[in-house]
Amino acid sequence: MEVRTKTTERELTIGLRGELDHHSAREVVTAMERAADAALPSSLVMDFGGVTFMDSSGIAVVMRAERRMCALGGSLVLVNVPQQARRVFDAAGISAHVRMEGPPDQA
Repeated sequence: MEVRTKTTERELTIGLRGELDHHSAREVVTAMERAADAALPSSLVMDFGGVTFMDSSGIAVVMRAERRMCALGGSLVLVNVPQQARRVFDAAGISAHVRMEGPPDQA
């Protein structure tokens, strides 16, 4: 899993590329927490455009990000969520709690 972070003013963007599974979830959470500690963002954008596969570990990553942003008084949005990952999120009811925007061809 490749994790890229970018901060612009008070917006932190985390770009994910590869498989988000139980092996890579800890890496993503660690990178997100370090970047959030450094930036103290008012919004966090998680870009799932490069995610090729996601299992239920992705749910834990997003819930951790949501809790973190709540603690900072900020917001979370998931962008470019591929269909496979969206099905995992929908099955868990995540879409009722976190704003999601689909891939560019479905936005």
